Amino acid sequence: MDEHMIEQVGGQIYTFGSYRLGVNQKGADIDTLCVAPRHIDRNEFFTTFYEKLKKLSEVKELRAVPDAYVPVIKMTFDGIELDMLFARLALQAITKEQDLCELSLLKNLDEKSVRSLNGCRVTDEIIKLVPQQESFRLALRAIKLWAKKKGIYSNVLGFLGGVSWAMLVARVCQLYPNAAAATIVNKFFLVYDQWKWPQPVLLKHPDSDEAAKQGLSFPEWDPRVNHKDRFHLMPIITPAYPQQNSTFNVTNSTRNIMTMEFKRGLEVTNAIFAGKDDWESLFKPSDFFTRYKHYIVVIAKAATADHQLEWNGLVESKIRFLVANLESIDHIILAHVSTESFCSKSEDDEQTKWFIGLEFGRTDNVNINLTDQIRHFTSDVYHKAVNIQLYKDDMVLDVLHVRKKELKNYLPQDVYNRVGLKKKSFVKRNSLSMSPNNDTGGNSPDVNGHNETNKNSSDSSVPPKRARLSDSQSSDNSHIVDFKNSGSGRSANDSPITVRINNHNSFFRAKKNGSVVTESEYLPQQTLTIL
Repeated sequence: MDEHMIEQVGGQIYTFGSYRLGVNQKGADIDTLCVAPRHIDRNEFFTTFYEKLKKLSEVKELRAVPDAYVPVIKMTFDGIELDMLFARLALQAITKEQDLCELSLLKNLDEKSVRSLNGCRVTDEIIKLVPQQESFRLALRAIKLWAKKKGIYSNVLGFLGGVSWAMLVARVCQLYPNAAAATIVNKFFLVYDQWKWPQPVLLKHPDSDEAAKQGLSFPEWDPRVNHKDRFHLMPIITPAYPQQNSTFNVTNSTRNIMTMEFKRGLEVTNAIFAGKDDWESLFKPSDFFTRYKHYIVVIAKAATADHQLEWNGLVESKIRFLVANLESIDHIILAHVSTESFCSKSEDDEQTKWFIGLEFGRTDNVNINLTDQIRHFTSDVYHKAVNIQLYKDDMVLDVLHVRKKELKNYLPQDVYNRVGLKKKSFVKRNSLSMSPNNDTGGNSPDVNGHNETNKNSSDSSVPPKRARLSDSQSSDNSHIVDFKNSGSGRSANDSPITVRINNHNSFFRAKKNGSVVTESEYLPQQTLTIL
């Protein structure tokens, strides 16, 4: 192209999400969309443009995710976190006045461009559909803060993301068009405490007829036509064509947790309006780390910061599947994942921890084996890492069971003190390799795999040792820990529950003779328990 044409073709960066709605908070990321004319394709965005970004001194923590459902480049630009999507329009030039809400723009676009455009289109539609924008913004700020304090603000972990919370508040604003922000907050909890899920939340009727007139036929959310849409638990439907469910990640547990918080929020705001409480009570932090007696800890490790950044993103995106797998187990009535993760760094590696609280129902004497669920989760993560060519030899994924009194060994000290857990001294959990000849300090397993000195004392203050097999070792022994009073409301007379997690994560080898290994090759078949 000559210089004159280059000046004419243009190209724009649009914002959407919380920043575009005017409810962004200090330190929050900004969602952006790069819109290019027809002669620039997506491959150039993720190659030549990505390489240009690498050379900028302002850009840190740069990573591209071209294979995501909505492809994105993530970065920190001059200290500000940015997520940048890409869309190519079938136009010769992109002007500063270009309106992205026009349906005709979607003609001849691929589905990834349409999904990317929908971020801006949905945000603009929400703004148009709200009766009083100032009341909406103030109420939305309050609800977003409340959701973050209660640990239910995370689309990737199966709760709701920013756009979903915005649509819920916008619907309440439509129902109460003249209400002040404080009233909107109270009515928010009233409406969604009584909402009959999976009845969908809609801000307006779909534009399907108008889209059909223009020859558009992109897939839309419609349970009458699409079989998979019938299984969505908490549908909140975007107002821009093609309408989609923004909450397809929600699981049974995350929905139950959110509906419970809606009920609590209604009680608190009713008390506030009655003059019996104040607004600070609504924003008290979650009691996640004191609510449950048993937790699953997911630990992602890598040797370098760059590898850990990539590994974290993949593992976090799969945790909701682990939650769904845990929900399928009899006697587990709730699997609650915390939206707060914890990063740490040592001389050997960098690691991130996520916690899942488990609540058990009232049962008789029962043995709960989590091995299959953990194995499916780790298998899925490793396979995905290999398939998208992300896996490196230093990437490790561990999944452990811990009791509440052992959390001190896994939480940062300031967090442990903040959540108000009772302080006790613990013996640090050891990592060892168990083999038939391994010396375990005089506490060798018996023929059933139980530690002889502890098999009759299930509530010993010393945490059980975690065992890991190396490639050259094998064992058919199991090391099982019994513990009592599992789940909320269990009495001291309830029967004990035995939780078992067999060794699920032998040292992984990404390739074997130049080809990707199969699950049977890298997942051990022995039944060594790592509790």
